[in-house]
Amino acid sequence: MLPPPRQISCHKHHFLLVGFLGFCLNSFVRGQKNNTLIFTKENKIRNCSCSADIHDCDYNLANLMCSCKTILPYTIDRASYHSDLTIWFTDTTVLGMLLNFTVVHYLKLSLCGSTPLPREYLAILGLRKLQINSVVKGQFLEQNLTIYNSSDNEMKDKPKVLHKDRQMFLYISVLDTSLFNRYSLLKSYSVENVSSITDHFPSLPYSDIFSTTNNKSYIVTFIY
Repeated sequence: MLPPPRQISCHKHHFLLVGFLGFCLNSFVRGQKNNTLIFTKENKIRNCSCSADIHDCDYNLANLMCSCKTILPYTIDRASYHSDLTIWFTDTTVLGMLLNFTVVHYLKLSLCGSTPLPREYLAILGLRKLQINSVVKGQFLEQNLTIYNSSDNEMKDKPKVLHKDRQMFLYISVLDTSLFNRYSLLKSYSVENVSSITDHFPSLPYSDIFSTTNNKSYIVTFIY
């Protein structure tokens, strides 16, 4: 026996409402984007997953709003960050441990101190976009730099490598940490088709670490 037409209509509206709410919930979940935040505080390194942007160097808010855990320096491994990575730092020691030879696509660096930084060079792999925030002579400085765009599907599949004419190009960005000490425009220049880091840049730190093969070439970008 079929239910009355009004009851059928109510059931139909109920299913439509449930389906609509389910669609909204799935869209909200897909819209959530967890970014990685790493900072040092009281000689501790905190690794956080944040679903919202946290104001620079607000450690208390980060511990409150993000899911954070303390990591030990000797447990830091060369990781790959395919989402946004933000690092709050006060010196270059931990910064070097976190970034050297690490794959990072979207990087934000915020200097949370006033002590001048020494000139050191950090080698970052596959960097696409960089943002730096610092306070120089009492003025807040925020700058952005695009290393390369990943518009084609090939870069989306393998972000740190560009294939061209059967040759593999590896992106390496060399960051000069002393740029945080001066109030000047963020600049960069790239050298393509570098077959040997050691031959092209013999005085560059870590140049002997990069291995060279017949089918690999480097695109080296200096950020200063």
